[in-house]
Amino acid sequence: MLRRLTALGLGLVLLAGCGTEGLRETPADPGATSPATVEITTADAQAAFDGLGDLPDAWKNRDCAEIEQLTTGVESTIGSGVCTAARDGYAAPAFRAYDDPEFLLPRREDGEAGAWFAVLARKPQPAYFVFVWADGRWRLGAGPIPLVGKAPNVKDGADGAVFDAEAVPDAAVAARLAPTRHVAFLTDPSGVNGAGVSGVRFASGDPMRRLLVELVGAPGRARPDRLTTDVRIEGPARALALPGGGALVFHALRVVFTQKPGSGRSSLAHPRYRAAVVRAFTGGTATTVTGGEIVVLATKVAKDTTMTTVGMRRVLADITKGSGQGSG
Repeated sequence: MLRRLTALGLGLVLLAGCGTEGLRETPADPGATSPATVEITTADAQAAFDGLGDLPDAWKNRDCAEIEQLTTGVESTIGSGVCTAARDGYAAPAFRAYDDPEFLLPRREDGEAGAWFAVLARKPQPAYFVFVWADGRWRLGAGPIPLVGKAPNVKDGADGAVFDAEAVPDAAVAARLAPTRHVAFLTDPSGVNGAGVSGVRFASGDPMRRLLVELVGAPGRARPDRLTTDVRIEGPARALALPGGGALVFHALRVVFTQKPGSGRSSLAHPRYRAAVVRAFTGGTATTVTGGEIVVLATKVAKDTTMTTVGMRRVLADITKGSGQGSG
């Protein structure tokens, strides 16, 4: 059974406010040298999850300030660009209400990536959510991340505990490498057939294989326009240790498309983004356009380091005028 770990550096009870609960500290025994244990209760997690009920109205009303208050990390990045564009006519996707949650509350050591927990909501369709303690309250850091595969069991069979991957050395290594290995795979054209020089492999039906095929073929489909692609890590990864080894990693990538007219042309022949969408994000028209699409992922990394996409959501996060750095 995985050992119980204590948390460092939270000497005070932190209260969330705004309808959510905070982090609670359980003091160590008198005379003990170990730090106090900080745990997230189910009531805390339920209160934070219930706070998602404010997001549908915030998106419906294009209330960018409220969205900023309710989100952090990758969701804040998405919200800041998309909400502003939605005010200028972009048809932003509606945020749906979710229910039937299973709370995944990791035991962890403070100081690695900040306090956080995950939720697997079963209705209306299974999706993961990641909540992060930021600026004195629980905020949505990632989600929804709709399931595209089978959700792995993350609970230790002995007592049903869930552990932050940072608390388990082997799982920590797998979790830290997952985003980098994704970038290596998606920037390796030879991996289209499943055996690239990067050494990273996904099963034939995995969404990452399809995304790589799309990225490799994009420049050819855009001709005579010149289109380049790039893949970058977007924000920190957070992960839960799997009982049999490996980790369930929640992370994000930014896929960047830069498109400019071909030689001798003054406009795009096959624009990737419609003129109305470009106008909503940039306020006008552009000859050279750079679009940032964020892919939010839940990835199972097995003990042997093989990776399987469990959950995935792809969002157009921003469009800018002019060139970005790209390759491909």
